[in-house]
Amino acid sequence: MTDSSAAASTDHDAKGLAEIAARIAERAAARILELRAQGVSVAASKSSATDVVTAADQESERLIVAAIQEVRPDDGILGEEGTGIAGSSGITWVIDPIDGTVNYLYDLPAYAVSIAATVADGAAYADGRRAIAGAVCNPRTEELFVAWQGGGATRNGEPIRITGQEDLSVSLVATGFGYTVERRTRQAEMVARVIPRARDIRRNGSAAYDLCMLAAGRIDAYYEEGLQPWDYAAGVLIASEAGATLIGRDAATPPGEPFMVVGSAGLVEELRSLALGA
Repeated sequence: MTDSSAAASTDHDAKGLAEIAARIAERAAARILELRAQGVSVAASKSSATDVVTAADQESERLIVAAIQEVRPDDGILGEEGTGIAGSSGITWVIDPIDGTVNYLYDLPAYAVSIAATVADGAAYADGRRAIAGAVCNPRTEELFVAWQGGGATRNGEPIRITGQEDLSVSLVATGFGYTVERRTRQAEMVARVIPRARDIRRNGSAAYDLCMLAAGRIDAYYEEGLQPWDYAAGVLIASEAGATLIGRDAATPPGEPFMVVGSAGLVEELRSLALGA
C-alpha cells in the first residue's frame, strides 16, 4: 500500500460508510424480493444470451444510486448495470444490484445485493480500487453481512470468522463460471484439477454470497477467474475482515478479474497452483 492510499483509508469514516451500505443494501434487497414475487422480466443480455439482466437489476441499481446520492452527493458510483459517476470525495461506491441474476431468474435462493465503498489503491486489486466498507444482503435467507476496514465482519450483527482449514483434502471449495464458451472451457479444466484433491466443489452462482459464506465458515475456500469489481468488492472485504487471505494469479498480478483465490493463509497458495495447473 502506498502512502497516499494509506492516507485515503484513514481520511474516511469506514464504519459510517458501512452503516450506509448496510441500510441501502437492505432496502434494495427488500425491493428485489417484492419484484421477484411479481414475476421476472428479462430486459437484456450481456456477455452471451445466457448472461441476463432483469428489469429488477435495473430498478435496484436506480434505487441504490439515488439513495447514495441523497446522503453522499460528492461520491463516485460504479454500477454493474451501467452507472458511472465521477466523484470528488475520494470514495467510489461499487455496486451490484443483484449478484446472482440467473439464480434470481430461476428463484434459487442464492442472490444478493452488494454495495462497497472503495478508495483508489493501485497495488491492492486489479481494478485499482480497494473496499474500506461494504455490505451484502441476501433477502431470501434474511442475511446481512457487513464489514469495514479494521472492524471485523458480521452476519446479522454477530461476528463471523473463516474456518481456517488448511488441508485441501478436507476443504469444501466454491467457484463460479462465466458465460462465454472460452471462459467456461478454462474453468472446467480448473475444476477437473481441483476436485480430485478437495473434499468437494460448490458452484452457487453468486460470487458476493460465496465470499460471505466463506467469511461465515460455511465453505473453506473460493477461487474464480473473470470476476468484475462489483462481483467481489464488498465480499472480499467481508472475507478479509473475517480472517481470509486473498491472492491473485501470481505475485506480480493483484487479485481481481484475471484470477483470485480466497481462504486461509495456509491453503490459498496450494489451491492457486492446483487450479492454474502451475
